[in-house]
Amino acid sequence: MVTAAYFLVSCHGLNSAVPEVKHDTTASCAAALPARFVVNDSVEHITRNSESSVEGMKWIAGGECLLGATDDEGRDDEYPQHAVKLDGFWMDETEVTNAQFKKFVDATGYQTTAEKNIDWEDLKKQLPAGTPKPADSLLVAASLVFIPTSAPVPMDNPGQWWHWEKGASWKQPQGPGSTLNGKENLPVVHVSWEDAMAYCKWSGKRLPTEAEWEYAARGGQAQLVYPWGNERVENGKPKANTWQGSFPNLNTNWDGFNGLAPVRSFAGNKAGLYDMAGNVWEWCSDWYDADYYQLLSKQKSVNPAGAGRSNDPMEPATPKRVVRGGSYLCNDSYCKGYRVTARMKTSPDTGLEHTGFRCVKDDPTKNKL
Repeated sequence: MVTAAYFLVSCHGLNSAVPEVKHDTTASCAAALPARFVVNDSVEHITRNSESSVEGMKWIAGGECLLGATDDEGRDDEYPQHAVKLDGFWMDETEVTNAQFKKFVDATGYQTTAEKNIDWEDLKKQLPAGTPKPADSLLVAASLVFIPTSAPVPMDNPGQWWHWEKGASWKQPQGPGSTLNGKENLPVVHVSWEDAMAYCKWSGKRLPTEAEWEYAARGGQAQLVYPWGNERVENGKPKANTWQGSFPNLNTNWDGFNGLAPVRSFAGNKAGLYDMAGNVWEWCSDWYDADYYQLLSKQKSVNPAGAGRSNDPMEPATPKRVVRGGSYLCNDSYCKGYRVTARMKTSPDTGLEHTGFRCVKDDPTKNKL
């Protein structure tokens, strides 16, 4: 498995060979991508918005449920299925949009991770010993932009479709020259876990735990494969913004979108939540631990908040946080991240063109288990 930082250096031509990436959904969707390891200290100075409310949120009543996979399509970290109890919580109906994130930035002056230069001293900790330092001109504010390939390619090298674009950020999603004009209702992207946490603090909310996210995605339905039910994603009518055709070179746009879709473009789930599958990956609060479900299966857990530290055997040196829900780049042939049980992970300081978030909010006046 190629390390995140090694991928960055290789993309700039400093290493001619990129190690083979094991073919699985994580390599294709959300890992083997450059981590930046920029400590974002702006969060400590964020002041909560006095107008924080539950407008645009749905109440998710607490209860007992079974989480995790029971079918044969999951990865090892989705098993075993286990029982949890959760308090009720409010959850954003949609992913946080560009318009909403702009209000936060305008109010606070916040600068996202992608808008900051890269610290070589931190980056080289992930690289093989003796890796030469890239030119200073490469250690600049940038983020990962998706560019389709011109023909079918093997799935072992995400560098074929992910490109480190100088100047790409939440407000220039495809890099310099791109804007948010007409995209106000699209989900904000190129946001790191740290950026999402800063927005949550300002809005008086928080990121969902992984357990809360899956519970809400199921919408009270016990054995769903997808947020909408059990019908496969490309059967019937379009149900989510995903990739149709041959990834990463040909998208047939059967669902009506070639890239991101405005929020609420597809029907909500039983809980009234939109885009819990596809569109963008969504940050959760938890550290990723490949063995976490094994631990939870030993007893019924109440409001599990995730592992105490990261544990990714595929990239043990790179801390990871959980992302859920899949994105517009998920295709049934290689990545089924839109399954409600699919667990993915990425470095908390990494932003991409298909990663966003939604918030949750506690309500002390409502039910506690």
